[in-house]
Amino acid sequence: MNGIVIKSSGSRCFVKSQDIIYDCVLKGKIRLEGRKTTNPIAVGDLVDFDLEENGEACIKKIHPRRNYIIRKSINLSKQSQIIASNLDQAVLIVTLVFPRTSLGFIDRFLITAEAYQIPAKLIFNKCDLLSIEMKEIQTNVINLYSQIGYECFEVSSYDKAQVNALTIVFKDKTTLIAGHSGVGKSTFVNALEPNLNIKTGVISSAHAKGKHTTTFAELHQLSFGGSIIDSPGIKELGLVDMKKEEVGHYFPEIRSRMNNCKFNNCIHVNEPKCEIINAVEKGEISNERYISYLGILNGEEMDWKEWEIK
Repeated sequence: MNGIVIKSSGSRCFVKSQDIIYDCVLKGKIRLEGRKTTNPIAVGDLVDFDLEENGEACIKKIHPRRNYIIRKSINLSKQSQIIASNLDQAVLIVTLVFPRTSLGFIDRFLITAEAYQIPAKLIFNKCDLLSIEMKEIQTNVINLYSQIGYECFEVSSYDKAQVNALTIVFKDKTTLIAGHSGVGKSTFVNALEPNLNIKTGVISSAHAKGKHTTTFAELHQLSFGGSIIDSPGIKELGLVDMKKEEVGHYFPEIRSRMNNCKFNNCIHVNEPKCEIINAVEKGEISNERYISYLGILNGEEMDWKEWEIK
């Protein structure tokens, strides 16, 4: 039998096959084969499984993944985890308020999607809570990412018309929805597909941070076509197996110009006749994105406080 993994936790997972959901276990051999991540199987994986005589369902094969998104812990363990696989697109829910998403975090997510060749989009949530000043900042940020080529959308998850207007973004696609805890992922998904009734949480008034309400990534079918994978809130996002000279390949505005640099191994910091530095000085590459690029090279993140209203 074959099916798609819709939820996974440790050595057990739930597999959907012909509208029936099976509680499956992983055989020891599969758990150990080529294991470089904390989870050998991920939501979105296509698998073959057998029903044993004792009624237990055992996965015997994981099909090759078309793509996947992976994250690396920033703590001392440096362990990697596959968030989801076989995606048509990845959507990052961000907000400028409660809890604020840093520009560095957005860029790290976009870089990860670029590295695994997954189209990415940004949804700016909680627009109803923005001050006039923050609305101006958000407009500038949206213009920045739109000019690079990323689709951006503004929404309040409590505005039904705004949410319904975004159904076309998700229709007939398998989409990963990601973001910090508290940015409103589950609230948005419930508004997009009310029948799901995913648990939502509250924001801590002391720290303006959300608490995890989604424990494991889970795939949900959409009534209007397609599916979404709701993922646990990501606190920090470390980049996986990326050398300094590779980072620029995942910034579209840098990638399109880097072949014009004098040196093939240019990392666009202080090298002579660097086309990227030249483009920044001429305003063809935004100073904010370049600062974010340098921050990623140095393991730092750019925050909204470093953004100037223009």
